Amino acid sequence: METDSRDFLNSPPVKTVRFGGSVAETLLKYKQGDSSDYELLKHQLADPEIKDAQIINWLQEFRSCITQLNKDHEQLIYTVLRLPWVGRSQAVVEEYMVFLSNLVSAQTVYLCACLKMVVSHFTPKRVKICEGDIDISDSDDEDENLPRNFLQCHQALQLIARYVPSTSRFLMPILQDKFPFVQKSSRTLECYVHNLLRVTVYIPSIRRDVLELIISKMLKLDVGASRSDIEEAEENAVQQQDKLDEEGLFDMDEDMSEDPPIRTATTAHPVAERLDSLMLVLLAYVKDICTANGCPSVESIRELYKDLLNVFDKVILPTHSSCHVQYILFYLCSFRLTLAEAFLDHLWKILRSPSQAAVLRQAAAGYMGSFLGRAKFVPVLTVRACLDLLLSLIHRYIDSQDNSGKQACCDIGLHGPFYTACQAVFYTIIFRHRAILEGNMKEGLGYLQSLNLERVVMCQLNPLKVCLPAVTRMFAAITRKYQIVFCYTIIERNNRHMLPVVRSSAGGDSVTTNTNPLDSFFPFDPYLLRRSGQLIEPLYQVWEELADTDLPPKGTSIQGSKEDDDDFLSEGTPNTDGLVGMTPSSYDSNLCSPSGIGSPPITFH
Repeated sequence: METDSRDFLNSPPVKTVRFGGSVAETLLKYKQGDSSDYELLKHQLADPEIKDAQIINWLQEFRSCITQLNKDHEQLIYTVLRLPWVGRSQAVVEEYMVFLSNLVSAQTVYLCACLKMVVSHFTPKRVKICEGDIDISDSDDEDENLPRNFLQCHQALQLIARYVPSTSRFLMPILQDKFPFVQKSSRTLECYVHNLLRVTVYIPSIRRDVLELIISKMLKLDVGASRSDIEEAEENAVQQQDKLDEEGLFDMDEDMSEDPPIRTATTAHPVAERLDSLMLVLLAYVKDICTANGCPSVESIRELYKDLLNVFDKVILPTHSSCHVQYILFYLCSFRLTLAEAFLDHLWKILRSPSQAAVLRQAAAGYMGSFLGRAKFVPVLTVRACLDLLLSLIHRYIDSQDNSGKQACCDIGLHGPFYTACQAVFYTIIFRHRAILEGNMKEGLGYLQSLNLERVVMCQLNPLKVCLPAVTRMFAAITRKYQIVFCYTIIERNNRHMLPVVRSSAGGDSVTTNTNPLDSFFPFDPYLLRRSGQLIEPLYQVWEELADTDLPPKGTSIQGSKEDDDDFLSEGTPNTDGLVGMTPSSYDSNLCSPSGIGSPPITFH
């Protein structure tokens, strides 16, 4: 938008009713010590009823003496920056943009003030709603002009960036500072995130920082709405709706010919609903880049992947209790197999590296197994290649323990990455064994047998003892069916031994029974958000129940035997407060040092 060449810029000031002298005269009198007209000017500019013609008149006068508006006049400039220009007539908007470009060019001291003013318009304006004697401040969600207003803000920001090349350096802290509190309405958060992403289109140098800011805020929402809380809210909402429907059947005043009420498509949990809105915006952004004009640039997709992977390493991977934000990488990888393979390779490198913190290696193993098990778009050949890598690592680790000359023991603090690698293998086989065996059953069975899983489950490190009971149970049932491994003897022996008990972190004499020593985390467990979930569902491998004949024989005491229609892991993860050396369980967890507990003594290549 070339606003600096328009004819109206050279037109004479519009005649309007006003008090005091011109801006030039007022500034001169102010410099001489007379501030009466100066204060009158500020008062007239702050008039809430100011007209378009008045705004244009003032702005044209300000432009004529822009070089005089130095730091001494910052209160006057701040008043001009508060003028209600967004949403005004096109003439006002264009005049204001030219004023901004002239101001930042001549007086760079006001750059940050101009940027703050523009960014302040990235959310719906606040309006007061009167209820009785109480004024309630809320966002104006019904403003039909919001798209146009946002467009004007972005045009102004582009203009500023054109005149001041260093804009991006000053803009990012402002975007962070102006980010609405996560308790704000879904609409407010959605508008702000949408506008931040729009900025990255014309100022791409800040995209990585913008994505990190957005995802960090979303993670706070994610960990604030646990899986159990969302499920409970959904169940309560269904029960409440069923109750209302039932009561409605006996309402004789109601027209029974009407269609039954349609259940809401929104998520019942209020925090999860805000997260759902933001996930929709971010997933749409990913889709736009990956499908641009039907023929997206390979380079643009690659750059987006690099930016998101960087954010993944910094804020997503160390966050243990998130349920949904990590699906941004899941969704991105669905567009190109090369992205999925690159993501798996990245996780593999973290897992195998002893220089990484143990908690991050364990988290990487959880992501690797969960991604292989749940991503429909990952082909069997890739699954098998990853299983080969994982089993190679596992067998070499067992070799290192056998050759150490010491009695190996089941110690999670020492062997954590080994156990999470084992659990990743078990989890992948549970979800992908059918795909591995399809087509050529004999060849598939031969492949599974070549993995030498029997050695893994029977080694002295005893991974079946520490893996999530539901994973152990299903892995045992599947490998028994195909006569690959027989796990029940080991499981029974493990169950006869007393489970370890640790003191509660809450203090006192209470204890916590450690039924899930690994503090297991499957980051791609079923997606619960209603609207954004529609984009994930076609890509997602759901749990397919085993036939009764595939389940453990009667009398086999395996923990977690409850079946569920949705997912066998829905039994939940027991509380593990008090455990140390595990994957961090909150958003605020700090990264452990590379020399943290749990690093194996050897490197796998």
